[in-house]
Amino acid sequence: MSAKHAETIVESGTEVFIPLNKLKKSPKNARKTPHSEAAIEAYAASIAAKGILQNLVVEPELDGDGAATGFYSVTIGEGRRLAQLLRVKRKEIKKTEPIRCIVDTTNDPHEISLDENVTRENMHPADQFEAFKKLADERGFGAEEIAARFGVTPHVVRQRLRLGAVSPKLIEIYRNGDLALDQLMAFAITEDHARQEAAFERLSFNRDASTIRRLLTETHVAATDRRAVFVGAEKYTEVGGTILRDLFTEDRGGYFEDVALLDMLVLAKLGREANALMEAEGWKWAQVFLDYPHSHGLRRTYPQPVELSAEDQAALDAAQSEFNGLTTQYESAEELPDDVDARFGELEAEIERLEAKRVAYDPADVARCGAFVILGHDGALRVERGFILAEDEKLEPETQNGSEEGEAGDTASDDGGTGPNHELGGETLDAKDENDDHKPLSDILIRDLTEHRTLGLRLALGEQPDVAIVAVTHALAAQIFYRGADAHVLDIRPVSAVLASHADGIEDTKAGKAWADHHARWATQMPRDVADLWAFVVELDHDSRMALFAHCAALTINAVRLPSERRPRAVATADRLAEAVSLDMTAHWTPTVRTYLGRVTKPHILAAVREAVSDEAADRMADMKKQDMAEAAEQLLVGAGWLPTLMRTPRAAQEPAEHPQADAVTEANPDAYSVAAE
Repeated sequence: MSAKHAETIVESGTEVFIPLNKLKKSPKNARKTPHSEAAIEAYAASIAAKGILQNLVVEPELDGDGAATGFYSVTIGEGRRLAQLLRVKRKEIKKTEPIRCIVDTTNDPHEISLDENVTRENMHPADQFEAFKKLADERGFGAEEIAARFGVTPHVVRQRLRLGAVSPKLIEIYRNGDLALDQLMAFAITEDHARQEAAFERLSFNRDASTIRRLLTETHVAATDRRAVFVGAEKYTEVGGTILRDLFTEDRGGYFEDVALLDMLVLAKLGREANALMEAEGWKWAQVFLDYPHSHGLRRTYPQPVELSAEDQAALDAAQSEFNGLTTQYESAEELPDDVDARFGELEAEIERLEAKRVAYDPADVARCGAFVILGHDGALRVERGFILAEDEKLEPETQNGSEEGEAGDTASDDGGTGPNHELGGETLDAKDENDDHKPLSDILIRDLTEHRTLGLRLALGEQPDVAIVAVTHALAAQIFYRGADAHVLDIRPVSAVLASHADGIEDTKAGKAWADHHARWATQMPRDVADLWAFVVELDHDSRMALFAHCAALTINAVRLPSERRPRAVATADRLAEAVSLDMTAHWTPTVRTYLGRVTKPHILAAVREAVSDEAADRMADMKKQDMAEAAEQLLVGAGWLPTLMRTPRAAQEPAEHPQADAVTEANPDAYSVAAE
């Protein structure tokens, strides 16, 4: 052996310091899968804070003649070598940094590399959690500092600290294998050991993590709740409210613990909004409600069309002109410049503001009416205006109220012989009656005369469909838009089910708001006095009259299915009506966790995904927890156009069943719409 060789080879088992740039990856290392970036980051952070705690094991590199090259292959500790190279790249150390190593030329490099990775047992996760907590409690380290020392993110540290703060009783159960990690994570949503242990005692055979979270948050309010959205987390915490956060799942803002405080803040804010509304708009009163008071029983007034002031009209014309000019200028542009896009938004808002001035409440109505200030189901403020308390109703003569006495002649007086009042219904008036101009007719006679007149009206109206449409529209509108006016002569009474009493939040949906806006537009066109309603309906053009008729008729639709009611024929008719109007509920409703998926069983969810997406997609979700499955299904069903069977419109029958009467009607009127009977 040469002198050079004898001087370079270090005796096996010797501890030496070798420059980092003289260390190489060993081709005999049993670990073939590269270290992850996260693992190297963790090594680098640990070494920066505490140095290399465990020596690297190396063997000298020899050339073809068996002479030492001066380099060393790392048999054990490749991850630490890569971490130091990362620190060189970050200029934390030099590439010649001395690394403490043990030279091993006795053992087989491959075997000891395998031994290093196999014959060791990882620390139990519970020990990790408690060790992190000890660092925080005893050494005062924060999450950021612990993260820096161990190469993990602060969020991971907070998770481990939270797990370390779980009840020692539950930690021990976890150590013994009677709780899974995801279950322990669910208990960590709160730091109250008593509540954790109480929730554990309440668990039955079902120890699902979502069940545990539900037990621990059942007395709290989710941050997505409308009350929390309305008040805001900042205001709630500012006055001492606490928010429970789940560090292990997407908690969407956490859970508000002090429900009484939250409710107090909601009512206080609604009250301030009500006072501001009265001050700004002049309403006589404003009442605060969490939900719309559907049983209020009050008559409502609506704003009436008004002319814009010259100033507002000029501003509207200018805004509309600029908007049209920009539209023409950029109609072929694929993407609008930011400033132009912002200007479009400003113009749209200005046009909307000025157009809103085309209707206004009568100042007299504002002075005697009030408003409901309500918390909407989306957490936004909702204001409903124009309600009149009973004591503020104006007392007007019946002839001014459009009552039947004035319109239908239910009361009559002797006209001094100028009318046909001498012989009525076979009764002859005596001389005393003929000379008494002020004596009213008897109730019985009035009844008989008006019965005959009613029969005559029926015969006449039955022969004039166009007038019948006017009369029906008048009867419906008089009762829908004029509460208690009693001005209709057709005994047709619109009954409208309050849908919000069944489907919570339905009035805040897109369809609910569209219906409310549609109704309000008609209400603003109604004459103030119901006595003028007949003339209003008559003067409408045909299309407008039919539109009003359709709106009033639509308000009476009731296709709600209640468990206490059995209406199979009505259900069938609802299907026929849906066919007739080509109802497509995908335009008004989408399946979400809140509207459907969170309220049905897992088989229902899987069936929906299977039908709307694919069998494969449903199979991939089959083992998910219920909440996770519902949330995943919501994402998959977006834009799929899927509907539950109850909401689908049946396809119209391809070949109508033979029906002699229907055929006769069709022959008489080819335009008549016929639907095959089931």
